[in-house]
Amino acid sequence: MVIKKLGAIKCVTMLVLLILINPVFSSETQTGPVTDFPLPRFVSMKASKANVRRGPSLKHKIDWVYKHQNIPLEIIAEHSHWRKVRDRDGQGGWMHYSLLTGIRTVIVIKNLLQLNIRPDKSSPVIAALEDGAVTRLKKCIKDWCQVRINGYQGWVPKDGIWGVNSDEIYK
Repeated sequence: MVIKKLGAIKCVTMLVLLILINPVFSSETQTGPVTDFPLPRFVSMKASKANVRRGPSLKHKIDWVYKHQNIPLEIIAEHSHWRKVRDRDGQGGWMHYSLLTGIRTVIVIKNLLQLNIRPDKSSPVIAALEDGAVTRLKKCIKDWCQVRINGYQGWVPKDGIWGVNSDEIYK
C-alpha cells in the first residue's frame, strides 16, 4: 500500500515538473535564444529584395526571394544573425536579421476589407482594401486594429488581416 501511494506521488510530481519546464505546456512566452525577444513575433521586411534560405547561413540553398518591402513576417526561430520566418501562406525559411525591421505592418487577407473611421462596423467607411494590400500597423485593441495606408488611417477587424495575433493588444 505504501509503495502504490509513493508511486502515485512520483507520477504526479513528474507530470508537474514536465509541465513547468516544457514550453509547449507552459503559459510563459517562449523567448529567442539570441535576442531574448518573444517567439513567435511579427516583424516586417526592411529590404526591397531578400533571399530565403533552407538554413541559417550563406552556404544554404536559396529557396525563393521575397520582392516586396514592408511585407509582414513572423519570426519563429533564431540562430546567430539569422531568423527563421514564415509568411501569411505558412511558407518560410531563414533570413539574415539585417533584412528585417521591428516596424509592424499587416497584410489584408479579405478582399475589399472595409477601413472604418472607428472600431465599429456601423461607423463610416473610409476605403475598401484589396486582398494583399500591405498597411502600417498603428495599434490594436481586442477585435480591431488601426492601420495606415496611402494617406488613409482607420480601423479594420483583426480577422481581415495577417501580421497580428488574434489576442494581441498593440499600442
